Amino acid sequence: MWMPPRDLLLPLSLLLAVCACRGTESKTPDAGTPGAPSADAGLARVASPDDVLTHVTPYIPPQCYTKTQGEKGRTHNPCFVCHQGSRPPNYIDDAAVQLDFAFPRAAKRNPWTNLFVDRRQAVAAMPDEEILAYVRQSNYLDPDSSPILARTLQQVPKEWDADHNGRWDGWVPDLAFSFDARGFDRRPDGSLTGWRAFAYYPFPGTFWPTNGSFGDVMIRLPESFRQDESGQPDTEVYGLNLAILESLVARRDVPIAPVQETRLGVDLDGDGKLGTAKQVKFTWAPPQRTMSWVGRARTLQQKDELHLAAGLFPEGTEFAHTVRYLDVVDGKPRMAARLKELRYMVKKGWLRYGELMQASGREALEAVQSPDKTRSIGGSTEQGIGNGSGWRLQGFIEDASGQLRPQTREEHAFCIGCHSGIGATDDSVFSFGRKLPASEFQAGWFHWSQRGLEGVREPVRADGQGEYTYYLEHNGAGDELRANTEVLERFFTPEGALRPEATQALRANISPLLLPSPARALQLDKAYRLIVREQSFTRGRDATVEPASNVHRELPAEDKALETGVEDPLPGPHEGKVARYPGLPGAARPAPKPVSAKSSP
Repeated sequence: MWMPPRDLLLPLSLLLAVCACRGTESKTPDAGTPGAPSADAGLARVASPDDVLTHVTPYIPPQCYTKTQGEKGRTHNPCFVCHQGSRPPNYIDDAAVQLDFAFPRAAKRNPWTNLFVDRRQAVAAMPDEEILAYVRQSNYLDPDSSPILARTLQQVPKEWDADHNGRWDGWVPDLAFSFDARGFDRRPDGSLTGWRAFAYYPFPGTFWPTNGSFGDVMIRLPESFRQDESGQPDTEVYGLNLAILESLVARRDVPIAPVQETRLGVDLDGDGKLGTAKQVKFTWAPPQRTMSWVGRARTLQQKDELHLAAGLFPEGTEFAHTVRYLDVVDGKPRMAARLKELRYMVKKGWLRYGELMQASGREALEAVQSPDKTRSIGGSTEQGIGNGSGWRLQGFIEDASGQLRPQTREEHAFCIGCHSGIGATDDSVFSFGRKLPASEFQAGWFHWSQRGLEGVREPVRADGQGEYTYYLEHNGAGDELRANTEVLERFFTPEGALRPEATQALRANISPLLLPSPARALQLDKAYRLIVREQSFTRGRDATVEPASNVHRELPAEDKALETGVEDPLPGPHEGKVARYPGLPGAARPAPKPVSAKSSP
């Protein structure tokens, strides 16, 4: 793959990553300048879109301040999991971000000061029974299994009503969290909410439960994808449309239960005739458009009112994602009933391949011309924030008492750092391209409450290596902060070498890596509970017990960026193969050959 000169590529790719798609769907302007938070910041805070930002780069996550140079001279590279050669139509391709801390001047001082708080004494003083009782109490569902937020938002609290119109104009949570044997979410009366849970390989590092939180993801497609051509609800049609979407995003063939294609009018298996299909064949080859939705969505697609393209979600797609505490049941860590956060994404608009490529090009040019320019933070408490690629993101987070409240504008901006401007996502989304394949339990359509991580096999990279083993090898730890001592003890020798017997076991079962001990699970719960009581999310959300020692408090103020010590960018999990999508701009390039950082073992 062609690489521009390093002195050009670094500011271009890094600033593309942290400043990409500055425009938002909201017209709310940036509300102010940064100010130093007080010791009790947030305790009496009223969620308002007019809040003054405590710092101007909330979209640069704490993990980006990790010290990549270890005490023993080793280079640690956790950066490649986010910043890597992308798959079109993601045109970010920001692997060079692994090489330098090329932050804009305003971001040189680390604003995530919660990383440096010593919580050991406070954690030790909190009884295990207290935190277990807390995490086992749902703050989402009423005793009658109805969503608490849905009831609250019927008469929206004044402090949540950003536009002062007397009603809530954002997403009203409607998940029932009651999943059937196919992963479909059902209300207490048995009716479908439209949401469907899917299991996925947790993203390496921070998102592993051993580092503090258990997550889940649900998807919902618009009503037309859930109906037959006459407009009647049809769960078989809905399941097929989701299988088609899985094929388009994961770029693979997807096995399905046998279905008669004549009823649908679509050649799902790509054999050139309408018969009995047992798979959705990935045959994306524009401009012929050899793949199609089924049911009413097919009719709308034929009218160009709905779209279909490899690597993109159709307009109207919704995702719901909960970030949860860890419970301990029968001596094993499990997903807790209590939510730390409820996150939501909806695709509000459609951008074609060329438009996405042009947007990336404009951002790259602006990054070179104005390297110290920071991203404008629009949006509001009520409407959330747009990511510039057609998606609107909105979230709820715990208040000091543990009930869910809307996030502030600044808290929403935290989400944009990962859901725009990096090479690892598919259409701004992490999880769906990482969905468990059809060979797994319920073909991957299940909620983690139905089955845990035990027995899930390690995902395999395009180069044949285990993805988690590769991460451990090149990061030298189980988290970006290198603070997870359990993973270090389980998977590394005292000299820092990987234990081959431990990594070999991952091939059959990832849970020994991803799940913490019961003692660690409760410690992390307690640490995060302290942050909730302070309402200090703008200073960081990581559940750290001891002060982080492997994180920069401040980067050099001079114009020259601090080098990470990585000499060759590491490839992402999809690199090593040629992506062939005829007619797709940028897809003809061969993927780079796998490389290793020279300073890594």
